[in-house]
Amino acid sequence: MNIVQAFFRAALLPAMSAGLIGMPPAFAQTEPDLDIDSPAIVSLVKSIANRFIQLRPHLDAGVIGLTHDGSIALHDVAKIDARALLALDALILEENRDRATLYREIARANHRPEWESDLRATFGRRWISRMPAGWFYRNDEGKWIRKS
Repeated sequence: MNIVQAFFRAALLPAMSAGLIGMPPAFAQTEPDLDIDSPAIVSLVKSIANRFIQLRPHLDAGVIGLTHDGSIALHDVAKIDARALLALDALILEENRDRATLYREIARANHRPEWESDLRATFGRRWISRMPAGWFYRNDEGKWIRKS
């Protein structure tokens, strides 16, 4: 199994294993190919995986959290000094740019660019459902919640 397949299996496949139950409307007629492997997708997955090493301590500390739309965001800046905050802001920007590009590339690779927003929401739900207790996420109403 390649890195792309492993990433998709961990992030998305469990959500779809029940025959599209609970999937967004855009997926109702056709399933996306979650094992799609393009040079762009492979590069993005590697970049996101490598960056996670730097993001994890901030997720563990509650400084940042996941969002309902498959991004990450600042949660509690009081837990970090100003110099570190500048570096973290740049890291978040880079991460969210890669995530947005990944969702777009998956949709394009499936020849369904209109799936991009649904893929974003699906990733958001799956990552929130799989994140460890104690991490924070922002729901679709903008409220921060600590996972129990």
